[in-house]
Amino acid sequence: MSSILVTGASGFVGSFIVEEALKKDFSVWAGIRASSSKRYLQGEGLNFLELDFAHPKTLKAQLFTYKSKFGKGFDYIVHCAGVTKCKDQNDFDKVNHLQTKSFVDTLIELEMVPKQFIYISTLSIFGPIREHDYSPIKEEDTPQPNTAYGISKLKAEAYIRSLPNFPYVIYRPTGVYGPREKDYFLMAKSIKAYTDFSVGFKRQDLTFIYVKDIAQAIFLGIEKKVSQRSYFLTDGEVYNSRTFSDLIQKELAIPFVIHIKCPLIALKVISLLAEFFATLFGKSSTLNSDKFKIMKQRNWQCDITPTIKELGYKPEYKLKKGVKETIAWYKKERWL
Repeated sequence: MSSILVTGASGFVGSFIVEEALKKDFSVWAGIRASSSKRYLQGEGLNFLELDFAHPKTLKAQLFTYKSKFGKGFDYIVHCAGVTKCKDQNDFDKVNHLQTKSFVDTLIELEMVPKQFIYISTLSIFGPIREHDYSPIKEEDTPQPNTAYGISKLKAEAYIRSLPNFPYVIYRPTGVYGPREKDYFLMAKSIKAYTDFSVGFKRQDLTFIYVKDIAQAIFLGIEKKVSQRSYFLTDGEVYNSRTFSDLIQKELAIPFVIHIKCPLIALKVISLLAEFFATLFGKSSTLNSDKFKIMKQRNWQCDITPTIKELGYKPEYKLKKGVKETIAWYKKERWL
């Protein structure tokens, strides 16, 4: 039985990767913090490993203890741990870049490099490119991230890719949604209140991926034994700015919704104010200067042809099916 460690296992994406690994009969280790919730980590036979990425010496001791007990490292590691919003933008670099670097360095030092080190990155590393013609972003394009989040992820990628013979596989998903996700949930909550907000008046091409399709791609990559490759992940379709909200409205059986288009300048002011007050009270805000730049971006198309050809990836969830399942879960869990 192959062993797999999923860091950030208590998070939205990580918890689904854990579930898929259990279904595929891996020996699964959920990497969590001492304070992490185990609400969505209930699978039979699931093992837990506390990992403190913020303190390299502690992390080294934790990994060394595991190796001493089992005589080896993990066959596969999915590094899902990271942050998408922070109280302080400098924390993006500390967590997404420097802690990833420290983790990789420790694995090398302890001779615990796995068969695959799978890194969950983001399409945001490319920033607002190809917006003049709305053509798909390609892997050979030069990344131009304009957010602290995108920059931190790109720096982590660059370090991983710089290591000679390091068996990395990088996945760059677009907008990820599904059960347990909290940001797109805010849209559903707004639509239930008969209001939908969109940003800007210029055309916006959006792409999405259902969380279970990320898990599918990861295990296809393991089966295919790919190494030193990077892949975009979407459901293969391109949507306009209203499609997602229209599907939510349909699933909630809301008879009408007031659609409000927010000018970019107004959204920028609102985002900066939300960030200011969140910082003032020591909290992180869903709406902030980084999020504004992401919402401002007009072209989210990307070329998943290599993902399809090399991995045999076939997205199981187009947006209609994914939204239906997500809204059903929100209702069942009484989020809506």
